[in-house]
Amino acid sequence: MAGGTTVLDARADSAPPRSSRTALLASGLLVGALLLVVLCAVSLAVGARDIPLHTVWEALQRDDGSEAAHIVRELRLPRTVLAVIVGAALGLGGALMQALTRNPLADPGLLGVEMGAAMAVVVAISLLGITQAWVYVWFALAGSAVTSVVVYVLGASGRAVNPERMVLAGSAVTAALSAFVAALLLVDGQAFDRYRFWVVGSLARRELSLVWEVGPLLAVGAFIAFSLGRGLNALALGEETGKALGVRSGTVRWAGALAITLLCGGATAIAGPIGFIGLAVPHMARLVTGPDNRWVLPYSAVLAAALIVAADTVGRIVAAPTEVEVGIVMAFLGAPVFIALCRRRRIAQL
Repeated sequence: MAGGTTVLDARADSAPPRSSRTALLASGLLVGALLLVVLCAVSLAVGARDIPLHTVWEALQRDDGSEAAHIVRELRLPRTVLAVIVGAALGLGGALMQALTRNPLADPGLLGVEMGAAMAVVVAISLLGITQAWVYVWFALAGSAVTSVVVYVLGASGRAVNPERMVLAGSAVTAALSAFVAALLLVDGQAFDRYRFWVVGSLARRELSLVWEVGPLLAVGAFIAFSLGRGLNALALGEETGKALGVRSGTVRWAGALAITLLCGGATAIAGPIGFIGLAVPHMARLVTGPDNRWVLPYSAVLAAALIVAADTVGRIVAAPTEVEVGIVMAFLGAPVFIALCRRRRIAQL
């Protein structure tokens, strides 16, 4: 999005020799990816019934009709794949949102994305009488998209988009939608019973077919997000400086808002609202990469995927033979991690 090398790029790359820094960050990203692979293997092997890794490998290669093959192929493989996808999408969305709004506390809930999805699901359950869980995905996605557009339009000031106004608009829309959802659930007990299973955030009983239904939208969102790294670096220097460097700030922000909607809306549609991923993981990534968004974005995707796979696995272990939903586990894990990050680093640095 930006033309040429930006001042921030130069500053970010000015630390020890550029080639060695790039190699170091690339190596770190590779280590993160390997950690993610290991956690996925653990996720496939560990649960109410532990399965040896060699049996897991055999079950992945062919279905021999055994109970182990059924557990691995039908139960654990779908949720592990979806955990990686949902985690990466939320991590990317959170990093993008914080960079665009220049707000270190921004997360998918701040701009109304999650509450928009929740409102649409409640409307589907309570007013339209829909009971099939797979249909909720499309209502959630549509609700996120509509809410994002409303927040973005409200946050626009003339031809420009003001980050502070976007945050205020997101907070106001979220509050209004929360009241609407609460009112509907208050008068419809059956709707509340169905809604509460969606709103806790879970990967259980999610079909692998969701990858083919929502995956393309997430892929488009990820492609847009990765293409914005250099433009976000320029905008971090300020609106005027960004323009002076040839960055079309409006284009970057519209593209960023589209990517956030696709990533966070799609992830929320699959698993329901999962907190702290989009908020805390970008800060973890910046501890390694610094403020360079060209590296913050991929690091956030990999680390968020690893964290949510680990959280989902922990949720199956601590309450075996039942389980704790991943959204609840993340609330317990994410809060202390985020507080620790706040204490170690001046969080306002973006």
